Amino acid sequence: MESLFEKIWRSHVVTELGDGVALIAIDRVMLHERTGGVALKAVAQAGRSVAHPAQVFAVMDHIVDTLPGRSDDTLMPTGKAFITETRAAAQAAGVTLFDLGDPRQGICHVVSPEQGIVLPGATLVCPDSHTGTQGAFGALAWGIGSSEAEHALVTGTLRVRRPMTMRITVEGRLAPGVSAKDLALHIIARIGSDGAQGYAVEFAGEGIAALDMEQRQTLCNMATEMSAFGALIAPDAFTFAALEGRPFAPAGAAWEAAIEAWSKLASDAGAMFDREIAVDAAEVAPMISWGTSPQQAVPVSATVPRFAEGQARGTAVNHARSLSYMGLEEGMPLAGLPIDAAFIGSCTNSRLSDLRRAARIVQGRKVAPGVRAICVPGSGAVKRAAEAEGIAATLIEAGFEWREPGCSMCFFAGGESFGLRERVVSTTNRNFESRQGPETRTHIASPELVALSAITGRITDPREGARL
Repeated sequence: MESLFEKIWRSHVVTELGDGVALIAIDRVMLHERTGGVALKAVAQAGRSVAHPAQVFAVMDHIVDTLPGRSDDTLMPTGKAFITETRAAAQAAGVTLFDLGDPRQGICHVVSPEQGIVLPGATLVCPDSHTGTQGAFGALAWGIGSSEAEHALVTGTLRVRRPMTMRITVEGRLAPGVSAKDLALHIIARIGSDGAQGYAVEFAGEGIAALDMEQRQTLCNMATEMSAFGALIAPDAFTFAALEGRPFAPAGAAWEAAIEAWSKLASDAGAMFDREIAVDAAEVAPMISWGTSPQQAVPVSATVPRFAEGQARGTAVNHARSLSYMGLEEGMPLAGLPIDAAFIGSCTNSRLSDLRRAARIVQGRKVAPGVRAICVPGSGAVKRAAEAEGIAATLIEAGFEWREPGCSMCFFAGGESFGLRERVVSTTNRNFESRQGPETRTHIASPELVALSAITGRITDPREGARL
């Protein structure tokens, strides 16, 4: 009896190296301009070449500006060099490049599924920590470093220590107004930011099967914030429908053969996992982070938690530091806290359904005075679809800035950011210190909560939307 992870791992072992380490065949390599260009240049400078250029894909997403009329020139100092050098290296290596001006351009973890690059049963790596997002399609996807990317590019393999296995089973379905982002924060708050360290996590159960593909991607994306090696969800009819007809997906007879093979990609009944966790979907509420780690999250209706006696001293210090950084006190209610800005975007929540749900919240309303609201679609395809559907017009009419695709202000790398100590509600995946700007105070939450908070000018439970 094998788990889904074990089936994919076994089928990709080139050779066992001993001590739990194996040489694993890599089916796809994704690159972006922040680290990918460095890897491609290093390969060329060493006199080597990319072994399988058709299996390598590069995007411009991390450093590019998202302001209308953008070019290679960026707000980030030295940013232009990252872009131009990645472009030159990708073209020289003969790999597929989703460049600025390409209608397919966008965030790597959004573009890959749109193009059918990630496929069930495949191994996919990228020098980006949130590569596990793509495990939502039944693939084994994980983040690597630039030097590992060089090895994968040249050999088509990687030396990998086999992770342990964890299954998180969601019993029942999420309540209306509760999203995959809330489920992810609920789990992380429960098991901690290191709760899945060293594990490949499979999400399973009725609550997972009921999620659409975009919410599944959100959930797998956030597995990084519990330190998982990667996350997987067994492919099903939703998965196949999402991939059918995509440019890099199989077609014709090959598609039929693929469906037959992919349909076997599920954990066997009786498969053993190193750790099992059960989650009651009925206990999941709209969540929001209060501190400077995703594990510091509570239901939006709750108050800032008090430090629990008996925990490690280091935890107490971190708790106090988070309170100080965020300008909060124990026992303070989070709902009603005034905000300065709202951000919808990132590889976590920038897909069409995310924007659709946000637009539904803000339709006929206006962003509160003094609040800066920004929406950054995850790809050119998402942007065009949102504009055709009227989503963009709804957001713009409400007072949101409508941007070009990219990572944007998910992270601050010297370019555009939010202001000093501004309080921001954000659909991103990390609320680390200065993640979105110098000493910016980020609260991560769902698109619904972020959208409604932008309207009210304060942190607001999205379930209150119909009553406002």
